[in-house]
Amino acid sequence: MTDLELPAVTPVEAVNWAEIPSPAFVLDESRLRRNLSLISQVQRESGAQIIVAFKGFAMWSTFPLLREYGITGATASSLNEAILAREEMRGEVHVYAPAYSDEDFPRILELADHLIFNSFGQWERFRPQVQAAREQGRSLQVGIRVNHEYGEVETDLYNPAGPFSRLGVTRREFREDLLDGVDGLHFHSLCENDSSTLERTLVAFEEKFGEFLGHMKWVNFGGGHLMTRAGYDIPRLIRVIREFKARHGVHVILEPGSAFGWQTGWLVSSVLDVVHNVKDAAVLDVSVSAHMPDVLEMPYRPRILGAGDPPEQGQHRSDDGTPWQRATPTSSGARPVWLET
Repeated sequence: MTDLELPAVTPVEAVNWAEIPSPAFVLDESRLRRNLSLISQVQRESGAQIIVAFKGFAMWSTFPLLREYGITGATASSLNEAILAREEMRGEVHVYAPAYSDEDFPRILELADHLIFNSFGQWERFRPQVQAAREQGRSLQVGIRVNHEYGEVETDLYNPAGPFSRLGVTRREFREDLLDGVDGLHFHSLCENDSSTLERTLVAFEEKFGEFLGHMKWVNFGGGHLMTRAGYDIPRLIRVIREFKARHGVHVILEPGSAFGWQTGWLVSSVLDVVHNVKDAAVLDVSVSAHMPDVLEMPYRPRILGAGDPPEQGQHRSDDGTPWQRATPTSSGARPVWLET
């Protein structure tokens, strides 16, 4: 990977929190542009197509910026997301869902450029409609999601390749006799992983499904490629993609979501009250279940600007390395600012 001069970002200290309504999600354009610069270069140097997964990033007001950096498609997991992709993203619409309903499928079929089925049962059920659309001149790509049964995701809830997963077709259930009309394979088993995990994952994928790749036009590597995180091995990612393309002669698609929005802003809130029960507790105008649901599902801990994790105090630093002082909860409207990570 050639050296990339990433755009500068707005220092945290320069943000005037008093001017921001509370509560509010705030996105810093300079931080988004930094992520997009890196993602754009990965796309350019690897030869892969990178699209945005709405599951992880669907802030439609930023879509013009994404297009500016060469992001030309989105992946949707529902009818409403497919409509959002067509009307607001205005690029290729990739759709994958664990199952499609008879009611939604005709409209999804109208919207999709790439349509991925979770099982051969779903493919058989809707294949007549797909074939009819193709006969009417639609250029529609069809894929099957597979489960290579290899995963390095520590949290079981977020491991699509775990035991008894409903997501994707295992090798034992794979139907080579039903591949007529199928253009590609899709897998997704990463969650905020590095490119070294992707490289090991591809070994398992090729071992299970490599024999079918000669008949495919493309392979979708799914999401979970957190390439904008500090320390992510970008050169390895580019090399792994290039080598896979060379081995199999297929187009490669990646669909990260979190990588686009990674550390691009904050959730601003106000302290409404402080109550005491053995220790002080701040009452805020946000809630975990409404504003930060991943904190309930994953072992995440929100990072508060100006605060540290117990028992540390004053250990967090600003962008220029200056230590922040520990915030003191008050009921006077002081605002702890929660980093979105």
